[in-house]
Amino acid sequence: MSHWAESYPLHRRDVAKTLLHAREDMLIITGLGSTNWDFTAAGDSPRTFPLWGAMGGAVSMGLGLALAQPDKRILVATGDGEMLMGIGSLATVAVQAPKNMSICVFDNERYGETGMQMTHTATVTDLALTAQGLGIKNAAVIKDESELKAELQAITHGDGPIFRVIKVRAEPLDFVLPSKDGVHLKNRFRAELLGPGAV
Repeated sequence: MSHWAESYPLHRRDVAKTLLHAREDMLIITGLGSTNWDFTAAGDSPRTFPLWGAMGGAVSMGLGLALAQPDKRILVATGDGEMLMGIGSLATVAVQAPKNMSICVFDNERYGETGMQMTHTATVTDLALTAQGLGIKNAAVIKDESELKAELQAITHGDGPIFRVIKVRAEPLDFVLPSKDGVHLKNRFRAELLGPGAV
C-alpha cells in the first residue's frame, strides 16, 4: 500500500486557489467531500456549484452543464474516491466530446470523508490511463507546482474534453463547508448564470 501521498508536494487548497485565480468566467462543479471544502476555503462563489450527497455525480453534472452552456468554460473538480464511483461517466464525456469541459481529479489516494482509507489509486489504479481508455485522449497526471503551472492554460482554455489527475498530499484539514441548502445553491448558481429572472 502506498504511503507516498502523505509527502506529495502539492497541497489541495493551494491547487484550488490556483484554479480559482485562473478561472475568469469559468463555471465550476465540485464533487462531494474534500473538493467542496477546498473551493469554499479558497473563495466561495455563485459560479461554483458544490455537490452534496451525490457521490459519483460530479462529471455527469458537469457534462450536462457543458452541453447546455457551450460558450462557457466548465471545470469539474472532484476527488479520486468520487471519480472512482462515477467512472463510467467519463465514457459519456468522451462520446459527447465537449470542447469546453475540463475535469481535474484531486487525487490524495484516500477517502477523505470516511476516515482517510486508501482508495485504489494508492495501489494499481491509474485514473488518467483509465480516462484515455474510455476515450478522453487528452489525459495526464500533474505531480508538482511546475507541472500545474504548465497545465493551467490547457485546463482553462484548451480544447476539451481535458482530464487531469492532480496528485495532492493526503493531509487532515479543517472543514470549510459550503451551504448545505440545495435550493439556495441551485438558485444562486442559476441567477449568476442566467440572471435573476431565472430563479
